[in-house]
Amino acid sequence: MIEEALRDQDRAILEATEEQGWFALGLGQFRGKLGWVTWVIMLVQTVLFIAGVWCAVRFFGATDMIPALQWGISGAVLLIMAIQLKLSLMPQMQADRILRELKRVELMLAREDA
Repeated sequence: MIEEALRDQDRAILEATEEQGWFALGLGQFRGKLGWVTWVIMLVQTVLFIAGVWCAVRFFGATDMIPALQWGISGAVLLIMAIQLKLSLMPQMQADRILRELKRVELMLAREDA
């Protein structure tokens, strides 16, 4: 009975550590203990992106050189900051992938010892 229970438990762990796709990894960042950090980063990133697009629209609508330069540089900086915030989540996604695979290896090693 213990072996059957362990096998069921092992199967559940293996399913939880199964290889996830890109979107599943990204959406997984919104859950867990640090999910709130991802929500804050995405909120700030969205605000920066909208402000950057607004500056870009003003840049393309400017008729004089100085206002065009001001709006263009502001828009470029805001859009680069938005991209940088979005990319700041990639190392965490990779760390989660590595931890998931490490759990799978530990489970395989535990099975061989039993």
